[in-house]
Amino acid sequence: MCHVLTVSESGYYRSLKPSLKQERLHLLLVKINDIMGEHKDNFNYGVQRMLLALSQREITTSYSTVYRIMKKNGLLKKAKRHPNGLTREDATAQKSENLIQRDFKSSAPNQKWLADMTEIPCSDGKLYLSAVLDCFNGEIVGFAMDDNMRKELCIQAFENACKARNARGMIFHSDRGSQFTSHAFRESLAKRDAIQSMSSAGRCYDNARMESFFATLKKEKLYKLNTERYPMVEMKSIIFRYIMVYYNRQRIYTSNPGGWPPVIYRERMLSKAAQTMRVSA
Repeated sequence: MCHVLTVSESGYYRSLKPSLKQERLHLLLVKINDIMGEHKDNFNYGVQRMLLALSQREITTSYSTVYRIMKKNGLLKKAKRHPNGLTREDATAQKSENLIQRDFKSSAPNQKWLADMTEIPCSDGKLYLSAVLDCFNGEIVGFAMDDNMRKELCIQAFENACKARNARGMIFHSDRGSQFTSHAFRESLAKRDAIQSMSSAGRCYDNARMESFFATLKKEKLYKLNTERYPMVEMKSIIFRYIMVYYNRQRIYTSNPGGWPPVIYRERMLSKAAQTMRVSA
């Protein structure tokens, strides 16, 4: 056959061996699968997040290469989003100024906090989640869950965040929902010397980073579970583990330099700052 096709025997056998490029792509696919296997929710990773995960393991490659590998092997997934707004504005309540002005960056922890709430349908009713996010690293610093969306839920989420971080004096930004404009909630802010900031009416982008967290939670976790089959007590456990174990500590966070997970990035920066102070001293 080699004689008929005018191909040398050595050339034929050489063609049977994978090229160096094919070997590199295969090894890269192995690394990508390893990252996917580290946590079941890592299967939600897109190209950018996977690129950062590889970089943290000192593996250098290009966006296009990762895209081709993930697409070829069916690792790119899309999930439908079903946004559901809960904001019920109190027309009679005094509103606060928008101090954030869509600037969701912060140079240090506990300077700017964002808050919002969402609902999750369960087999025994609706579960409501109120969460607080730190703009410094995207960490969910506090949250609360209950079967109602009264002001006490938002107060509990704020208090949990303050106790967890021993924080006070932050700018606290939310929408104009009646829970956040209530007298009781503002009293809670005042006890912590927090300065209230509120989105403009009808402008969801004024709290876009907080909205983005809820979209991620639903896309990566809740929409895949069919939550209406789960009782509230089990759904609370699922959400708790996703936020505290995975989202805050393991999930690649593209907004942080190097893509470090929120808690890891905060600890690295605080350690770096402490080391700088020791050197200066």
